[in-house]
Amino acid sequence: MTKSTIRIGTRGSKLALYQANLVKSTLETIYPDRQFELVIISTKGDKILDVALSKIGDKGLFTKELENALFADEIDLCVHSLKDMPTVFPEGTQLGAILERAEFKDAWVSRDGLSLKEMNENHKVATSSLRRIAQVKKINPKVQVIDIRGNVDTRLKKMKDGYCDAMVMAGAGLIRLEYKKEITSLFEPEYLVPACGQGAIAIETRENDTAVLEVVKALHCEESYLKITAERSFLNELEGGCQIPIGAYASINDDKLELTGLVALPDGTKELRATHTGKSNDAEKIGRELGQKIINLGGDEILSQVRNL
Repeated sequence: MTKSTIRIGTRGSKLALYQANLVKSTLETIYPDRQFELVIISTKGDKILDVALSKIGDKGLFTKELENALFADEIDLCVHSLKDMPTVFPEGTQLGAILERAEFKDAWVSRDGLSLKEMNENHKVATSSLRRIAQVKKINPKVQVIDIRGNVDTRLKKMKDGYCDAMVMAGAGLIRLEYKKEITSLFEPEYLVPACGQGAIAIETRENDTAVLEVVKALHCEESYLKITAERSFLNELEGGCQIPIGAYASINDDKLELTGLVALPDGTKELRATHTGKSNDAEKIGRELGQKIINLGGDEILSQVRNL
């Protein structure tokens, strides 16, 4: 392997490979004289498919093994779905770039075309996310919500085989894998708040690896970065992860950033939402302040209840 070859670490799922190949092909277009190759690494989250994500523990569930390979100099950068990443990078690594964000909304995938509100107690809605579970139950307390794991293909097959009547999934994943036709509708974020960073692809590099950082900065989208910085700052302020139903989404108009955040009980019986605005270059501060606003509204009580479940 020559010094000029940059090794791209990725998980082996179909979606992860799509995202890593998108990064690879874009870099090859920008740097036609450089060599790029994929290195596939299996993570804990890929190996444990029979347990709900909220019960495994979310610290580096889909990232730790990739980061270990980074530290061992087996790869030069990692490609992640940003929503899977902890809000604090391990010492020795850093965010190298965020690509322009794709669809950030959650998708409703219904076998018979029924909407969530049209379903009754006989219908089963599948999702692996406590954030989605809480909001589905809030919207329609009558439906049964069941867990589902596996890649996009596996989940779609399970639904068609009768495991469930509908699913809530990330719209970006379905669209990237050319399953847009399977989407019954997209949830507007005011209706179902998405995950922090949903729809974004992140590049993680070794800290101070200036050669690789110089290469990947060509992929970076500053507007997406500011939106996601606000969302992740909110998540970090609440010390949340996939074990707690937390969501947020940011929008930017001119130089104004507006951030909406949510925290809820998993059974949907209680949720808090709030919005905070400021200048876009104060994204991290806006996230922190919205977190404190939610806490002051009673969010600390919800968080305490969830952590004691």
